[in-house]
Amino acid sequence: MAILKHIASKNTDYGEAERYLIFQHDEYTQKPILDDNGNMLLREEYYLDGINCDPFTFDVECRETNAFFHKNQSFNDIKSHHYIISFDPKDQEEHGLTGEQAQKVGVEYARESFPGHQALVCTHTDGHNGSGNIHVHIVINSVRKYNTEPQPYMEFDRDSKAGYKHHLSDRYRIYLKQKVMDICHSNGLNQVDLLTPAERKISEKEYWAKRRCQKKLDEHNAELKKKGLTPRQTTFQTEKQYLRDAIDTVASQATSQEEFSRLLSEKYNITFKVSRGRYSYLHPDRQKYITGRNLGTLYEENYLLLVFQENSNRQHAEKSHSTDRPRPVTDFSEQSKSSASVQTDETTHSFLFIKSDLRLVTDLQHCIKAQQSQAYAQKVKLSNLKMMAQTVAYIQEHGFQSKEDLDTALSNASAQSTDARNTLKSTDDSLKSINEQIHYTGQYLANKSIYFDYRKSRNKEKFYEDHRAELTLYESALRILKEKAQGKKLPTLKMLREEKNRLTELQTVQRDKFNTRREYERELRTVCSNVNIILRHPHIQETLHETSQEHSYFR
Repeated sequence: MAILKHIASKNTDYGEAERYLIFQHDEYTQKPILDDNGNMLLREEYYLDGINCDPFTFDVECRETNAFFHKNQSFNDIKSHHYIISFDPKDQEEHGLTGEQAQKVGVEYARESFPGHQALVCTHTDGHNGSGNIHVHIVINSVRKYNTEPQPYMEFDRDSKAGYKHHLSDRYRIYLKQKVMDICHSNGLNQVDLLTPAERKISEKEYWAKRRCQKKLDEHNAELKKKGLTPRQTTFQTEKQYLRDAIDTVASQATSQEEFSRLLSEKYNITFKVSRGRYSYLHPDRQKYITGRNLGTLYEENYLLLVFQENSNRQHAEKSHSTDRPRPVTDFSEQSKSSASVQTDETTHSFLFIKSDLRLVTDLQHCIKAQQSQAYAQKVKLSNLKMMAQTVAYIQEHGFQSKEDLDTALSNASAQSTDARNTLKSTDDSLKSINEQIHYTGQYLANKSIYFDYRKSRNKEKFYEDHRAELTLYESALRILKEKAQGKKLPTLKMLREEKNRLTELQTVQRDKFNTRREYERELRTVCSNVNIILRHPHIQETLHETSQEHSYFR
């Protein structure tokens, strides 16, 4: 599987790139390897060519081009771009790939993909980490030296003119990846889909950080073993990998976004947030969030919401198949039964909830600050008595006659909150699907005329090569739209926008309903927690006995 890497460099020394291609370098420090006399060692096997320049005067010619066009004069300017095409190590044995053949492919790729640029093309047959895979380095000057014919992947007129800089747009990036895939396909080499985002995205920076730190850790552990000590850690873990492992573990258990956030915070001290529909995670040792997009598609909203739904469905299925346990029978007055039924009916049809000021009672036995300060402990006791009195008043006002009555109300509130959340999620999924259809419909319509021209053209192969990026976008959009239509007629853009407006209004109503249900459930949980504390401490019941003399709840 060939992959394409890109590195932008601000280094003003173009000769450093040339020396890296020709001489041996340490793969960890990137410093040249010297012999006993302090001279650099040539690589055992390499193939070097230059495009629009002599490969051994690349440094001088690039600086002359920059001076002629008055470009790359500032420190922050990007001076060069480094592209690496890494072939699958199996290609050598299975398909007979050689360094000379890879160099030929690389030169052809550089001429077609970076026209007008001065470029170095060098093939190495010694991969990193002893993999031995063949890879091609392409280093180009960021300033274009010659005018070229406009290409389909170019967005602006200046992208084909001399004196302007290399502009890597999204369309250009798609073209470069598609070109690598086409080369591997035409030469019968192993290849994967480079256009699909990675499930677990590991950047070049993270890859080398892990390798360098793992090497240091191995050296440190070797010293500990010499001293007869057992190393505490044998595998280095990057911050991103820590997040991935934690999310994988929590996502397999969580049934909702709220539970997912709570478990990440409690078990791994990871802060989770949603901003403009994007999931982000804050590592305990960082001050800047890492987006799910930088971790991979398995850590973004679309995938995780599906996982939560599957976990929830599995739990419901397990509960439905399990045997029902007999519940204790409690006698209630006819008045309490009728009031409970009326309350259930009203909750089903119209739900009015006014949030109270109830808070959880503080557990003094586990409050470190209260144990350290007697004054603070006295303050907490007074606050607890106030909250307990409010809890008793709440129970009396809402007509709960027993602990089972309160537990039933909490169970009903939890079920209604879950139903509201599932309904809201269903609408969110529908709205997300509509937004995707709008996006791909626009992409489909934007390139439709080019596709018709392609159908009418006499030389279809040449036309397809000239308009590969547009036709690829058109075909992918059409395929996705047909999959979503499921054999039906494709909806118009007007119909999709009308449906989006309808779903947006429905989403707002359902979100308000869900928030209300959730607040009511949280309030009942607070009441239940406070009641449990009251029932566990007889002296508290005596203190509150005068308040609840006419109520049978705490008798």
